[in-house]
Amino acid sequence: MDRRNFLGLAAKGAVGAATIGLVGCSSNQAEDAPVTDAATITEAVANDSSLPEVSWQMATSWPPSLDTLFGGAELVGKRVAAITGGKFTIDVRSAGELAPGLEVLNVVEQGAVPVGHTASYYYIGKSPAAAFGTALPFGFNYRQQNAWLYQGGGLDLMRQLYADKFGVIQFPAGNTGQQMGGWFNKEVETIADMQGLKMRIPGLGGQVMNKLGVTVQVIAGGEIFQALQTGAIDAAEWVGPYDDEKLGFHEASKFYYAPGWWEPAPTLEIQVNLEKFNELPEEYQAALETAAYQSNLEMMALYDARNQEALQRLVDAGVQLRVFSNEILKASEEAAFSLYDELSQADGDFKAIFAEWKGFRDSIQKWFSANEAVYAAYTQGSLQN
Repeated sequence: MDRRNFLGLAAKGAVGAATIGLVGCSSNQAEDAPVTDAATITEAVANDSSLPEVSWQMATSWPPSLDTLFGGAELVGKRVAAITGGKFTIDVRSAGELAPGLEVLNVVEQGAVPVGHTASYYYIGKSPAAAFGTALPFGFNYRQQNAWLYQGGGLDLMRQLYADKFGVIQFPAGNTGQQMGGWFNKEVETIADMQGLKMRIPGLGGQVMNKLGVTVQVIAGGEIFQALQTGAIDAAEWVGPYDDEKLGFHEASKFYYAPGWWEPAPTLEIQVNLEKFNELPEEYQAALETAAYQSNLEMMALYDARNQEALQRLVDAGVQLRVFSNEILKASEEAAFSLYDELSQADGDFKAIFAEWKGFRDSIQKWFSANEAVYAAYTQGSLQN
């Protein structure tokens, strides 16, 4: 039996450095969804005594206190070990141990660490197109994001980019869902209120904020509280109620805004040095993909289950919920698509991916608007009644 066919893996040839195309890369075909039959992989490993023991370390962008984000990385390590019967193990390390939280891709690209768990939009300085791996302002919700990645060609595009630019292959491995709009030390109702604010916000969302007159700073998660508390920044976004409560932001700021239009559903990902990945037995490659796929599903479920209770605790503690005004939202959306035009003119990779991304976005949002948005509007009305 051909092990490659048995595991559902198919080589796709060289892209600069040699890349390997896993199931899920040919994302226009439903049968090419990521490998999820862990039992099949486990049996293949058990039946091949020649497979080596491999031990890796994983750099992450998260402190262990963020048990959902860091836990998503830990889940990948635990599942890989379980699927391979302990022959392939990954020791997951917190931000700062193997690399600073915002430099995970750098150490993986260099081969200093074989694998990392991070958010691609931290690295738009290396390539603005890296943002597509996480989220674009006014982009997809969680299900739309997965549809684009797994079935709409997005994963193909991103893997081509990563191989060419960084010598890395990535796997979606977590999502926070719709994020909150962040913590502010004063109310903001108009664009004029945004002028001069010092705000922690990364990615293209930060560049949009800059267009609105905000002074943008990029700070790792573990450093945000102190910056808010000391007044080094006036506002900060992170994730949502569950994680924000853990980091204590409500003790430094009381105005909590929604929605986080810059991250409607940010994907986190496993990034693997391509040379190191290609050295792995095919069974271990499949185990890693399977584990990442499970993390991508479970993290979202955890956030949806935990955010509601955390939000109530924050409100009970005196946090004041606010909604961004239509004026701010409209100006932000206009600034976002103006930025996309600028980036498309300046960067060929961004232009090519954006054209595919926007076409899929326009199509899938019509479908959601025709059905799910109607249902959501009705159910919310029923709750209010």
